[in-house]
Amino acid sequence: MRLLLDTHAFLWWLIDDSRLSRMARETIMSADNAVYVSAVTGWEVATKHRLGKLPEADAVIARLPEITVRAGIETLPLEFSHGVRSGNYLNNHGDPFDRMLAAQAEIEGLTLVTRDPVFRDFPIKVLW
Repeated sequence: MRLLLDTHAFLWWLIDDSRLSRMARETIMSADNAVYVSAVTGWEVATKHRLGKLPEADAVIARLPEITVRAGIETLPLEFSHGVRSGNYLNNHGDPFDRMLAAQAEIEGLTLVTRDPVFRDFPIKVLW
């Protein structure tokens, strides 16, 4: 399976947070699966940190790319097609981070690891 981690799933996996579901944790850790984190997640973490919404990220914000590589997680860049698909979704969900993650998951054929129920409104596979 090819997985794309939503921002909270990525952060919870990195810090071994108990809020990450057992199913999500086991699937992420399985050697049979490829795990991706989007450039959108880097943008979201940095933005929320700058706005004071993620003060706990102080210790890792500058090292996130290195930490991701060491964890064996591949990064997924943003492509023009992702932006176009994100902007063309008909639902009114206004969070640009969520819309872009959904577009990437759809176009790249990835299963999004998220507990956020909003993703049920997008044409993607979700795992939690």
